Amino acid sequence: MSKFRNALLLCASVLVAGTACAENKSLGLGRPALPEEIKAWDTAVRPDGKNLPIGKGTVKQGDDIFQANCAVCHGEFGQGVGRWPELAGGQGSLTSDRPLKTIGSYWPHVSTVFDYINRAMPFGNNHTLTTDQVYAVTAYILSLNDVIKDDNFELNEKNLATIKLPNEGGFREDDRETAEKHFWGSEPCMKDCKTDVKITSRAAVLDVTPENKNGPKVE
Repeated sequence: MSKFRNALLLCASVLVAGTACAENKSLGLGRPALPEEIKAWDTAVRPDGKNLPIGKGTVKQGDDIFQANCAVCHGEFGQGVGRWPELAGGQGSLTSDRPLKTIGSYWPHVSTVFDYINRAMPFGNNHTLTTDQVYAVTAYILSLNDVIKDDNFELNEKNLATIKLPNEGGFREDDRETAEKHFWGSEPCMKDCKTDVKITSRAAVLDVTPENKNGPKVE
């Protein structure tokens, strides 16, 4: 037993010493990122258009690019193929028991559409589209959702942030730090805590997803 106890004490000493070293010294690995390296990764596009790259593309151009690179999963008109996501339609469905969350019915900003395509699409072959092609595909998807109605409309870094998606007003800033602050406790309860808590059901048993039109109305 004494050998086992000594081994435990030795391990504890090593852990404490290691923690102290980590707090006071660097590990000697790597180096600070250079400004140009940070800039290369700082490509997130904001709703106000900041960080949009210079480029342009029309709805008509985007149609051809979409059919060649995107339609295999999303369908020719954004209707989705199999279990792949639908990109168009669904307007007015968010309060139904089966909401269809597409770019036209749910997404808040065009910048999010551009940014996601630019980073992650086409699936499994991302970063193969040029900046102009990303603008063109974004324009085509907007046309599928009747946000843009002219096939010759040219989307670019100057006008993208001026285009509004239908559900932009359905989003709001996260205000929980003020609206719900009165629910927060400064410290977790450690004694004399509430004990009359009764579990009435569990998610695995309680069917919260309606199967038909008789489900609860969503406000």
